[in-house]
Amino acid sequence: MQCTHSFLFDDWHVVADMELLTQQTPIATTLFESPVTVQCDDNGTVICECKGSALPTQTRYGFVWTSLGEPARDIVHIPEAYEDDRYVVSGGSFFVRTSGLRVVENFLDMGHFPFVHSGWLGDEPHTEVKPYEVTLTEENEILATECYFHQPVASPTATGGIEVEYTYRVYRPFTVALYKTNPVCDGRMDYIVLFIQPVSPETCVVHSLLCYVKEGMKRSDLRWFMQLIFSQDKPILENQIPRRLPLDPRAETPIRADKVAIVYRRWLRDHNVSYGAIPAQGDPR
Repeated sequence: MQCTHSFLFDDWHVVADMELLTQQTPIATTLFESPVTVQCDDNGTVICECKGSALPTQTRYGFVWTSLGEPARDIVHIPEAYEDDRYVVSGGSFFVRTSGLRVVENFLDMGHFPFVHSGWLGDEPHTEVKPYEVTLTEENEILATECYFHQPVASPTATGGIEVEYTYRVYRPFTVALYKTNPVCDGRMDYIVLFIQPVSPETCVVHSLLCYVKEGMKRSDLRWFMQLIFSQDKPILENQIPRRLPLDPRAETPIRADKVAIVYRRWLRDHNVSYGAIPAQGDPR
């Protein structure tokens, strides 16, 4: 066990999608390099264990959550998951051979839209990332606002290209979300959150939750759209070298579009998060 910092260890992490869990078939997975078994007992209660010892367990948003320590705070609260006029759908779980921190940073990066998601979330010549704002909230979360980008197909309900507004939110080191313009309903935003399960410092499972306004939308299209987009991201993520996220400001040259990524790396350093990262030069961690 290399993860000893309470900011990560004493927190809740998703380890299974409830849709994949049955009483007959336990799920064997890994969290911070520790084996975790997820199963339902005869009463349908979900239980998580590590090497025969019971772990704290909750079910929420269609996922199973556990902790290898003693959680000091509750699972992230997502009001959108309780709104009756939204579909609340699992977008699937994806094993990725890279640090979970790399996945968060990629999720925050609008600059890759025209090149990785060409014809969907971006296209040429619309490649400019316009200036946007990044702040830390009172809850010590990262918030990026006034993010605008032209997208040919912003969602399954889109019928043409539109200027999409994004708001990004980093709740915790391995939990990141975005709000984006709904093409059909003026003033409404769809919501996507990634709950990233750290398997090891260089591997993870990405669990996604989609909360989309129902109007004009087919539930079945949501999962398909998420899996299409992530299938384009996955090979890019797995080919990044190094797999761990460098925290030294001099390690990778930033540009203006990387503003939120720069804040994210600084935020990780401030919280002494080094699991899945390469600490800054001279940092004893």
